[in-house]
Amino acid sequence: MTMEYLTRRVVMYPHLNSAGKLFGGQALSWIDEEAAIFAAYEMGTTLIVTKMMSAVEFSSPGNLGDILSIGTKIVHSGKTSLTVACEIRNLTTDTQVVNVDEIVFVAIDKKGAPTPHKRWIDANEAN
Repeated sequence: MTMEYLTRRVVMYPHLNSAGKLFGGQALSWIDEEAAIFAAYEMGTTLIVTKMMSAVEFSSPGNLGDILSIGTKIVHSGKTSLTVACEIRNLTTDTQVVNVDEIVFVAIDKKGAPTPHKRWIDANEAN
């Protein structure tokens, strides 16, 4: 599956760290939000939690005024989980800002217990 870039952001003053670059925590917040929205749509439920993020690799800075694009793709689908990759690309400089190879989301029921999600159910009903 190829990376889908559905969201764009402009780096503004509130997003900067003390060095005047995109704050890493802001980038991670955008990644978690974008990947969660993507996973919720793919899993057919908004009752999901972020279970794990693999290593986060910052490749280049985001500067004030840069236009960034956030991409996501499915890495693996399990019975109750979906693993997503996510990256932020700088459209102004045509470089990768940050990459996360794996973010694992788990579908939960109203009591907080893991539950099968729509993508897994649909795939297994065909069998």
